[in-house]
Amino acid sequence: MNTKNINAYCFWLLICFFSFNGAYAQETKDSLVNVAFDKVAKKNLLGGVSVVNVSDLLNKSYGTYSLDNLQSFVGGYTGNLWGQAPLILVDGIPRRATDVRLVEVEAITVLKGASAVVLYGSTAAKGAILITTKRGSENPLKIKVRLNSGIFVPKSFPGYLKSADYMTLYNEALTNDGIATSGAGYTQQDIDNTRSGVNPYKYPDVDFFSSDYLRKAYSRSDVTTEVSGGNNFARYYTNIGLSYNNSLVKYGEQKNNSDLAFNVRGNVDMNIAKWLTASADAVAISNSNYTGRGNFWGSSSTIAPNFNRFSPLIPIDMLDPSNAALQTIVKNSNHIIDGKFLLGGQSTNPTNVFSDMLAAGYIRTKSNTFLYNLNLKADLSSITEGLSFKTGTSMDYSSLYSEAYLLPYATYRPTWSTVNGKDVITALEKFGEDKNSTNEYVGRSTYTQTMSFRSQFNYNRTFAQDHTVSANVLGWWYKTQFSSDIDNEGGSDYQPVLNTNLGFQAAYNFRSKYYIDFSAALIHSAKLPPGNRNGISPAVTVGWRMSNESFFKDHLSFIDDLKLSASYASIKQDLDITGYRANNVNEPVDYYLYQGYYSNNAILGGYYQWRDNVAGGRTTLSGQAENPDLTFVKRNEFRLSLDGAIFKNLLTFDFNYFSQNTKGLLARGLTIYPSYFSGSGDFRPWINFNEDKRTGFDFALNLNKQAGQLFYSLGVSGMFYNSKAVQRDEIIDQAYLARAGRPLDAYYGYISEGLFQNQAEIDAHAKQTFGTVKPGDIKYKDLNNDGLIDNRDQQDLGHTGWAASPFSFGLNLTLKYKHFTLFALASGTRGAVGFKNSSYYWVGGSGKYSEAVLDRWTEQTKATATYPRLTTNSNNNFRNSTFWMYKTNRFDLNRVQLTYDFDKKIFNDSFVNGLSLYIQGDNLLVISSERKLMETNIGTAPQTRFFNLGARVSF
Repeated sequence: MNTKNINAYCFWLLICFFSFNGAYAQETKDSLVNVAFDKVAKKNLLGGVSVVNVSDLLNKSYGTYSLDNLQSFVGGYTGNLWGQAPLILVDGIPRRATDVRLVEVEAITVLKGASAVVLYGSTAAKGAILITTKRGSENPLKIKVRLNSGIFVPKSFPGYLKSADYMTLYNEALTNDGIATSGAGYTQQDIDNTRSGVNPYKYPDVDFFSSDYLRKAYSRSDVTTEVSGGNNFARYYTNIGLSYNNSLVKYGEQKNNSDLAFNVRGNVDMNIAKWLTASADAVAISNSNYTGRGNFWGSSSTIAPNFNRFSPLIPIDMLDPSNAALQTIVKNSNHIIDGKFLLGGQSTNPTNVFSDMLAAGYIRTKSNTFLYNLNLKADLSSITEGLSFKTGTSMDYSSLYSEAYLLPYATYRPTWSTVNGKDVITALEKFGEDKNSTNEYVGRSTYTQTMSFRSQFNYNRTFAQDHTVSANVLGWWYKTQFSSDIDNEGGSDYQPVLNTNLGFQAAYNFRSKYYIDFSAALIHSAKLPPGNRNGISPAVTVGWRMSNESFFKDHLSFIDDLKLSASYASIKQDLDITGYRANNVNEPVDYYLYQGYYSNNAILGGYYQWRDNVAGGRTTLSGQAENPDLTFVKRNEFRLSLDGAIFKNLLTFDFNYFSQNTKGLLARGLTIYPSYFSGSGDFRPWINFNEDKRTGFDFALNLNKQAGQLFYSLGVSGMFYNSKAVQRDEIIDQAYLARAGRPLDAYYGYISEGLFQNQAEIDAHAKQTFGTVKPGDIKYKDLNNDGLIDNRDQQDLGHTGWAASPFSFGLNLTLKYKHFTLFALASGTRGAVGFKNSSYYWVGGSGKYSEAVLDRWTEQTKATATYPRLTTNSNNNFRNSTFWMYKTNRFDLNRVQLTYDFDKKIFNDSFVNGLSLYIQGDNLLVISSERKLMETNIGTAPQTRFFNLGARVSF
């Protein structure tokens, strides 16, 4: 099946682009595109839809994830669609994108506009992505084998202070807080001994990112075999894949960390009779993960370099040899590390990350997934020409469980003495017990099951060669149920994820020039009260191919194709029917929000003293009031699209403007109901009140050119995006505090006026209410001029871009000369802000100190300081404000791949049909004023560059 990818390009760069025949827009003949419950000729798409031909893409860009770098091809996609999370469907079934690898995918269709997803009912009200897997064709047996092997190289690690510097600055923080360092801090002798490295076991200096614990790189390898073929009766496609990777950590049991994945897919299409066809798909996926115990990466950002004043290892050769009790401890210990060490600990830290890694055991997590589809299609043209019937069912089952081994162990705190001028351990204090166990146990188990069923009648017929009429009537149902042990993942879900809807579509086009389409869905939701559980979602789309008009052909001959379309849709959805119940620590719930309830449990119920002041009792209180009028949330959307091609398909383009209002989002009625409705109990109901608005413009451009043996292309995709909270149920006393009227991703914080330089500045400034303020602390602006700095002095500091940045873009480049193909992918964002609020910057208590604190405020550095004074009490300084704010503008070079395709003539006398070799680099470069921050992870495994060598051979 031939499909086209829509590559996107920034329109203001258009004049700078040299041409390129995009691999996704290169075909001259029209192709069929998968849309909701149907296939449509690409030329007849009416906007809000983008297509990526993955099968062709894999010839020059290898990836594993099914949505790999999609933002470089599809305008409006940033991980979300137009700022909202889409429904993912694999071969028409709601599934995880991780259920299918990129090498199994034929094409991806991105349905952005409401008119494109209306037939899916409520569940796709925020957009949909259709992943279509490969299928067999009427061809002799074909076998393709792909092998890859690569390494992941860390980009960077956080920079933390060494132990002696940490101890020195921690003393400074205590002094700044007026706390004597003699008790809580460190002596100068301890600092000097630590700095000299005289005894690293008595004066530890632990670097988590050293070669003692980490490899320089880790590897990943995979092999995939594809088998396809068939005849007029049956066509088949089989994909078998195996992948393995280890990890960066090489210490303790975590040196064996690994992931092993195996998958098998079989897709079969059959002609049962002239009028009846069928298809059956089956997928089995098995994943196994092995992880040694111990939170290495989390601890790397929290444990001070002196390891909280003790050593994780105690050297046996430094035990007093004349102390028989110590030698007995060694003899009886179950954990002698490398024959040299006991495990260290102390009363406040009887266990630690390194002893966990060395002695506590491991967790082996296994997941298995089985996916099954069965589809039938009947040609009913014997009844009336153009009529057909399709039906399909599926069942997916996923299980996950862990086989864990947990072993209790003892740790020891040494007592150091100096004997004959040498440090000797003269006593050991024991914590915990060494215990033996040879049994694994099931530590975690979860189960997920999805079932679906659909049936539809299709009618498609062209009258008098000019009038094409089509219609669909369908029913779609699916249910996903999650279950687990009560101690795992919170237990089973009482309510499944459920979608039920009927759909209807009628369309007409005249000579592919004038189009009109009406689609509607009748949906049902059990989340709503009886009487309000059904709703209708309509959508109307019109289109006009202007290039087919005579005045275009006569006067604008350089325009090959130009189509304008517009749509209006109102989709009712229950995805945002969600809230919480106060009787269980504000437990999130989706169902029964329309019902009132009462409780007298420990959270909601109240205790009242009787008048005798001796006894009392609990009383029942209201948790929420009933709302029998609760109804659907509505996505009302207007979309205008323009797509076409000019200069003999030198340039193809696709532009979409959208304006989307989401009305009826839930609120609790803070301003609508009297204040006495909450207090002792809560009598407020959930109501449809809040409203959001999203507007934007996305674009996709392809410039194409063939110059002799050189084929080159350049493409850009992107989106300008804005959002607004139109209406909010809120109580405010200052206009600048209102969320209504501001972007959905607006972040509120304080305006920094620098650092206080002396006490006189503090005395002259508005009183800051976040603890004791001293010189060197951050000064905040008094926005409401009331003389106090509190939470009413926050304002909108900018977009955080959590759904989509104000501007996002992606690029792709292909250069092909003879047998060489160079391919590159890039993406970027602009217009959003972030905050340096990780533990790397916000250092409190006795937490780890990063290199950021070296620029701290002191009396000597007050003129140049870019970091507040050191303190163990961070109430004032560590708040989101302009002091910590930075711009997240960035450009990422996501992939570069060079492929060499051997001349097929070489294999004329062999069973090999083709061979390609390629080298590839992923996540290669970030260009940003905050590059170091953006490439550094805190408390998690580091970001990596991936360098891969691959081969593809066909038989």
